[in-house]
Amino acid sequence: MARLILVRHGQSVWNASNRFTGWTDVGLSEQGVEEAEDAGRKLADIRIDVVHTSDLVRAQRTAEIIMQHNETSENVPTKYDWRLNERHYGALQGLNKAETAEKHGAEQVHIWRRSFDVAPPDGESLEMTAQRTIPYFVDEIVPDLEQGHNALVSAHGNSLRSIVMHIEDISSEDIVSLEIPTGEPIHFTYDKGVITRDE
Repeated sequence: MARLILVRHGQSVWNASNRFTGWTDVGLSEQGVEEAEDAGRKLADIRIDVVHTSDLVRAQRTAEIIMQHNETSENVPTKYDWRLNERHYGALQGLNKAETAEKHGAEQVHIWRRSFDVAPPDGESLEMTAQRTIPYFVDEIVPDLEQGHNALVSAHGNSLRSIVMHIEDISSEDIVSLEIPTGEPIHFTYDKGVITRDE
């Protein structure tokens, strides 16, 4: 058996100002640092053998803060990969979400943000995001779990939504309602090829 822990990065400065962030490399807000610290305290007594994170600093910093609290883990390798990046929001990146809703309509913005197969202008849909996150999960993270290693994945709302969709076989209709909160660890157990969410 092994443990899989998914954590969406703490609040970023653009989360705080209600902007579409995507691949824009912004840091954590003060609240985001606190959220990462809180996650670190919650995970302090769990042995972590390997960390997977994206190419973006907000996810990397969250992982660093969490691991600073983890006294059970020493010299833990961290694997960085762009395939765990947030979905690319294309032409929406940097725009205020409320202003964008006023311009395009709240329903259209909700579809861009939450639907499975509708991409924002010049950006990625969740389906397109999954085409890079799922192969990474299967090829890089699952082998760690198979070896009995506890894995921490510090990534982003949509990259983690696509992974949870894969693990829990969530339909493209139901994924619309799945929200991944910032800085809140989600625990899974890996046992003989089966991954189940811990209650």
